[in-house]
Amino acid sequence: MKGIVLAGGNGTRLRPLTGALSKQILPVYDKPMIYYPLSVLMLAGIRDILLISSKDHSDSFRTLLGDGSQLGLNIEYAEQDEPRGIAEALLIGADFIDGDQVALVLGDNIFHGPRFSLLLEDAVRDLDGAALFGYRVRDPQRYGIGEIDEEGRLLSLEEKPRHPRSNLAVTGLYLYDNDVIEIARNLRPSARGELEITDVNLAYLAQGRAQLTPLGRGFAWLDMGTHDSLLQAAQYVQLVEQRQGEFIACVEELALNCGFITPEQCLHLGEQMRGTDYGAYVTEVASRRIPRPAVRAA
Repeated sequence: MKGIVLAGGNGTRLRPLTGALSKQILPVYDKPMIYYPLSVLMLAGIRDILLISSKDHSDSFRTLLGDGSQLGLNIEYAEQDEPRGIAEALLIGADFIDGDQVALVLGDNIFHGPRFSLLLEDAVRDLDGAALFGYRVRDPQRYGIGEIDEEGRLLSLEEKPRHPRSNLAVTGLYLYDNDVIEIARNLRPSARGELEITDVNLAYLAQGRAQLTPLGRGFAWLDMGTHDSLLQAAQYVQLVEQRQGEFIACVEELALNCGFITPEQCLHLGEQMRGTDYGAYVTEVASRRIPRPAVRAA
């Protein structure tokens, strides 16, 4: 499976913070926002990743992440001239996806919860059509809402319904088989002039090949499109990390746990950030995995 992170857009709701920086470069407590969606793809075992951003911000991502080899990844880059909808990412990435399946994640989303990696592994293994993830919300009128049966099959999908049939919001993580490229090519722009990801999901729904898995209690899904939500996300990450002593979306730790890099390579990455709490954490994680020399008896 290939992975796409959509980090485009103009970040207008976060001005003046985004006057010179991409929204996805902004810090969310102790790391750049882009680390959070990147970590989702890594948790799914994905190593080939396309990062789509605006032309003005492409160099910033290249400086931050390079080609991904330091994390055992292969990161490629593409540009979205103007934000024309989430589904356009599938057209921009069509050659990159080639004949593979694809996971598309929005660059301003945080997913964090128990057994998330196992949930992703199951979704990738059993993928037949589209696999979506739902999150129960208090105000479903503000979201794309999915209604499911007892088997998790998607029964209906509505964008910001006045009378919602459920409170399951469709989150910014989408898994598709290779049919998605042709589906995206046949889309027509909506009334607001965008290629809507909801229309992609509706196409799979019409085929009876769409699943929506609810993210259960104890799970957090946050999107960071406003100043308040950006602050709330940072406070959430700070609280979890300081209480539990384990970092969220530490891409170096994930690369080590996934077997993408060795403990020695992880240690080197941590030492490059010496003097920071983040670097100290990466160094500690790596050090625990490096075997200590056996002590010979005198």
